[in-house]
Amino acid sequence: MTPDQLRAACLEPNGAVEEWPFDRHQAISVFKVGGKMFALSELAATPLSVSLKCEPDLAVQLRATHPEIVGGYHLNKRHWNTVRLDGAVPEELVLEMIEDSYDLVVAKLPRAHRLTLDWPGERHRPPPGA
Repeated sequence: MTPDQLRAACLEPNGAVEEWPFDRHQAISVFKVGGKMFALSELAATPLSVSLKCEPDLAVQLRATHPEIVGGYHLNKRHWNTVRLDGAVPEELVLEMIEDSYDLVVAKLPRAHRLTLDWPGERHRPPPGA
């Protein structure tokens, strides 16, 4: 996966934006939805990697299965993984991990915001009070 492909994948979901909060040189891209981070990458780094939010049990399973997936660098390792994108992890899995990370963040946003995103997960949630 190239940096441009990673950026495109992270910006594909509804409401996703790219910001550079850590420095004015835009070295580290932070991808957010609803003001909350779901992906983080230094797109110019070699090797390219991305940090993604993950369900804790799945995070451990992915790390055990793929040596290129480790606990989130400078992040809460229970909830974040860092994935080295050197081709060893199938691109399809990386795309699924990006989608899962986005979904985990969107699920915690207020319902009104989720509705503006036309998030598929909202269609599967029971209405409040049901």
